[in-house]
Amino acid sequence: MSDFNQQLMAWQAKVDKLVAKRPERKDQFTTISGLPVERLYLPQEPGEAYADKLGLPGEYPYTRGVQPNMYRGRLWTMRQYAGFATAAESNQRYRYLLDQGTTGLSVAFDLPTQIGYDADHKLAQGEVGKVGVSISSLKDMELLFDQIPLDKVSTSMTINAPAGILLAMYIAVGAKQGVGPDQLRGTIQNDILKEYSSRGTYIFPPKPSMRIITNIFAYCAEEVPSWNTISISGYHIREAGSTAVQEVAFTLANGMAYVKAAMEAGLDVDQFAPRLSFFFNAHSEFLEEVAKYRAARRLWARIMKERFGATNPKSLMVRFHTQTAGCSLTAQQPKNNIVRVAFQAMSAVLGGTQSLHTNSMDEALALPTQEAVTIALRTQQIIGYESGVTSTVDPLAGSYYIEELTDEIEKGAEAYIAKIDEMGGAVEAVEQGYVQREIQEAAYEYQKAIESGDRVVVGVNKFATAKESPGDILRVDPKVRLEQMEALAKLKAERDNAAVEQKLAALKAAAQGEDNLMPHFLSCVQSYATLGEICDTLRGVFGEYQAPTTI
Repeated sequence: MSDFNQQLMAWQAKVDKLVAKRPERKDQFTTISGLPVERLYLPQEPGEAYADKLGLPGEYPYTRGVQPNMYRGRLWTMRQYAGFATAAESNQRYRYLLDQGTTGLSVAFDLPTQIGYDADHKLAQGEVGKVGVSISSLKDMELLFDQIPLDKVSTSMTINAPAGILLAMYIAVGAKQGVGPDQLRGTIQNDILKEYSSRGTYIFPPKPSMRIITNIFAYCAEEVPSWNTISISGYHIREAGSTAVQEVAFTLANGMAYVKAAMEAGLDVDQFAPRLSFFFNAHSEFLEEVAKYRAARRLWARIMKERFGATNPKSLMVRFHTQTAGCSLTAQQPKNNIVRVAFQAMSAVLGGTQSLHTNSMDEALALPTQEAVTIALRTQQIIGYESGVTSTVDPLAGSYYIEELTDEIEKGAEAYIAKIDEMGGAVEAVEQGYVQREIQEAAYEYQKAIESGDRVVVGVNKFATAKESPGDILRVDPKVRLEQMEALAKLKAERDNAAVEQKLAALKAAAQGEDNLMPHFLSCVQSYATLGEICDTLRGVFGEYQAPTTI
């Protein structure tokens, strides 16, 4: 019996055991015509090369997915990214989405929150509640999750520089609901390196930022074991204009920097790596996107095993959330965006995502309306329940083109990672402006192709029509900032300000030393110290990052 046949028998035994414990969604999967659909399809004579390169689903190197039966077991988490205006208004949207069948929450924060300023700060003027919910204190967080039991939902929070502080608020809200930190499930993005290269919502310089991140890894490994401590994001790298190859390369290079920093801080790789997660973009080149996810899984598995010596299978897996490409949406003929999003979401599913957000058709114009977000969610539900692509694992595997694209993306990403290694790693590459320049050049080439007509964008440079009325769009009322300022003034008048000063002083001393900052974040937010007060304390110790010139 060949080695692969032995491997296949062992895999089948594992699947049988898994299914006995957690039955699949159906006893038998069939097409609409009644044809049977098997769990797994293989080449007629898979040999050692096949096993090394593709392997079996749920097994190293995870090319075919991180679960042995993938969506036959359960579908991905349908997690719609949402947040706007006040915590109370966003709470209404979350409860609506849960009623409509979303299976996880994904919190969008406004820009002042993302860069650690309270709603009453002068730099927050004009931005409060505009691109996400405004959170200045634990009081806002309590309103945001009012009547949402934190032991029943998984919550993703797109927050980076102040991620530890927002996580501390979430833990504190859980405690008020009687939900212990060991019962909390979700993710914080917490990926600061891509902020320096692609997004710009950083606060502190790279080194203290890396310290905060490793502090979060260590704290959560002990106290919040089911929490994904980072979502290493290629999404924003792609939105900034990178290619698919660059998205994989720079994302994994950033992931390597976090692993290296955590190991240098004394953590065992298998202690924290199982809680690393990733976040990728689903762009419009359908088959390239499918191949991209497969290449990222295989490359990361090899890096973790061969470079960092990880042995826990969960340390080797790329588990990832996907969001459809916001940058691909057009203000012209906005209903075309429903179709774009459907194809992009399908590529993410065929690539094996664990969680998915589908953009709303009106997002090139404003925040999504309730109708638009409902259509976006229904798009996922149609793929999951009607299309049939969830009946078998990795249905495009074996396609000559898909396998070639997977190899090419992996090879291209390896070349970038080798270059970044020569520079000393992702932190050094960002500090030297290398990553930023590469992304900018790719974005420039893409834009030139659109402007020359080499790349068609329907409704923009071809098949354009007379300008249409955008119809109903959601506008955030400017009075949101005034309401938030009044709420902050009331909070500061009613809280124990002496206790707040004491907690902030303890945080400052910890930041000047080497203590883990997470217990101090928790202590500060529980005394109702605000996000801005906590970040200002850290700014006083760490300083603020100044970006290098790259053009």
